[in-house]
Amino acid sequence: MLGSVLFFAVLGYASSCGVPSYLPNLATRVVGGEDVRPHSWPWQISLQYLKDDTYKHTCGGTLISSQHVLTAAHCISKSRTYRVLLGKNNLAEEEAGSVAVAVDTIFVHEKWNILLLRNDITLIKLAEPVELSDTIQVACLPPQDSLLPQDYPCYVTGWGLLWTNGPIADVLQQGLLPAVDHDTCSQRDWWSILVTQNMVCAGGDGVISACNGDSGGPLNCEAADGAWEVRGIVSFGSTWACNTAKKPTVFTRVSAYIDWINEKMLL
Repeated sequence: MLGSVLFFAVLGYASSCGVPSYLPNLATRVVGGEDVRPHSWPWQISLQYLKDDTYKHTCGGTLISSQHVLTAAHCISKSRTYRVLLGKNNLAEEEAGSVAVAVDTIFVHEKWNILLLRNDITLIKLAEPVELSDTIQVACLPPQDSLLPQDYPCYVTGWGLLWTNGPIADVLQQGLLPAVDHDTCSQRDWWSILVTQNMVCAGGDGVISACNGDSGGPLNCEAADGAWEVRGIVSFGSTWACNTAKKPTVFTRVSAYIDWINEKMLL
């Protein structure tokens, strides 16, 4: 069960979380280049780092409150300066309603293991709350410890590579990735022992997947009430090709970290 403080901190937006003003066009690709309907995933953010006086996209992320973003631990380097870009559709263009916000605190999970890719989750506290709008909204968090059934339809979104070794996307992409249960994903010819119970797999058909640059972004799954929940955080996939059969995209399972998220949001 969620604590009462988390209820007010996160679920204070319960009347509007996960319900975009512009409904998504539920198409089928990330790798392969299927553009989203602009601002139909309004909790998607671009995490950017400063290099040569210019901010560059490095990872995705999910706005879960007016001042907090979820992303992957492997996206973070202590030596870099970051900002969060919200309300974006095309990273190459100026867009009305988009804002860039500085970062206050970055909470990388204390048990993040870069070798085994365990606990690949980070909570970012923004320097100031953002004003929610038609283009900037929050995603819902899933019920604590809940699991997705086999083939549950979810969508990954991001500005990652359009195909293996290809160009990075300017326009936000989306792809249908059905959930893969742990028993299947942990089979020897799938991801075997690399996948833990705190991860969720999705995809694996050899056609659609996340790719480099999508890391940290959300696995968006529609709940029974029609609201979209962030069920996963893009963690890893095949190192030799983004769309490899039996090598689904692996996400950090958000429902396994609700208590941790709650704790860090109080700081």
